[in-house]
Amino acid sequence: MRNAVAFEAELRWLSSIIDTRMNLYWGNESSYPDIYSVLPPHTVANSSVYESFIIEHGLSFEERLILVLALAPNMLPHLLDVFFIKNSTYDRNFTEFGGIKSQNHGGFIPTAETAAFILCGTDVGLRIKLFGIFNPEHFFFRDHVLELSEVQPEEPFLSCRLSVTTEYWSYFTRGEKHAPEFNSRFPAKQVHTQMDWENLVLDETTADAIEEIRDWLKFGKTVLEDWGMEKSVKPGYRALFYGLPGTGKTLTATLLGKTAGLAVYRVDLSMIVSKYIGETEKNLAALFNKAEKANWILFFDEADALFGKRTLTSSANDRYANQEVSYLLQRIEDYPGVVILATNLKANMDDAFSRRFQSMIYFPVPGPQQRYKLWLQAIPKQVTLADDISLVDIAEKYELTGGAIINISLYILLKAVKREDLVITRMDLVNGIRKELAKDGKTVARV
Repeated sequence: MRNAVAFEAELRWLSSIIDTRMNLYWGNESSYPDIYSVLPPHTVANSSVYESFIIEHGLSFEERLILVLALAPNMLPHLLDVFFIKNSTYDRNFTEFGGIKSQNHGGFIPTAETAAFILCGTDVGLRIKLFGIFNPEHFFFRDHVLELSEVQPEEPFLSCRLSVTTEYWSYFTRGEKHAPEFNSRFPAKQVHTQMDWENLVLDETTADAIEEIRDWLKFGKTVLEDWGMEKSVKPGYRALFYGLPGTGKTLTATLLGKTAGLAVYRVDLSMIVSKYIGETEKNLAALFNKAEKANWILFFDEADALFGKRTLTSSANDRYANQEVSYLLQRIEDYPGVVILATNLKANMDDAFSRRFQSMIYFPVPGPQQRYKLWLQAIPKQVTLADDISLVDIAEKYELTGGAIINISLYILLKAVKREDLVITRMDLVNGIRKELAKDGKTVARV
């Protein structure tokens, strides 16, 4: 309830400022000599999410107004209807009001120009100072609180739409941040798992190497800050996972986040490079800025697509690609949290780049004992195996990854459900194995 009260007070304040600006602009009688005389509502720490945000970030008068202006179309859209007034001389909207009309929303959508008009009127000096708030490095945009729409090269910068991000809309109204959705502007997706460490089957060497990352997540802050190592050691922890698909790289990264209570975001660089070449640096810069503030674990899958051996600079595109790689390498090195890069083939990685990791962890195809454990986990208790099936023999005979075993399990379980049977047949099992091995061009002799 307190959050709603805070929003209502803030919107009344915005309404008073707009009225004051309009009266001053048209030369009408005004209750205030300037908009800065319209004092913002008093805020109380820890009383509401919105008020706490204002206090925590020490928002200035201008920043606070820009924020509530961006929120207004979602809260009280009719509050901005005053800007629909037309210029009778030219039979068109007033240019100085800015704003855009959307396809589905009937109200006024503010632009940066709208904020500039409210705050500055016709004062050019004030408008110049205002550009500092609309700088991409301002925390509003660096931390993805607000966003400005893309502006065409021939259009004025302030004509961009001003809006609050979905993430912070959720935070201001519900107290929890909505996970940003994967798109061209945010090339990462949060990954989750219902599994725990006992479900991850690794050989002893790999498990010991993973334990080092778990130790850093627990004690890294103590070593760097309390023991003074931050002066001589770069922040964060960088690891390279390499091995065939299905050997547990993604699950390991996800479990590290689950154990530490940190969100894990998977970045598919192969998709970014193929579809968004030229946008990579900008998109990933936004990702790193958000990740640093939230302390995410960043997991770059198929990392050799961008961080592999450098291309020969025989063309402008090659030089640009190498420039982007250098930029991203620097951001990874400066990242204060955990960054994990995964690749199927370690040989594809640039040697100079490989030396930047604290650990390089190999995920081998599981051996017979690990495969037996994986088979036991993959067969639910609701079904039984036919008498002629020995999981020990299956694990010994067929070299499969954990991911492949899960795929086979799903295949044989669907077959059993279709037969309305709770018994897994040897024929279904071998057919499932044959189907999975065929993906790698391997064959299985008929039983």
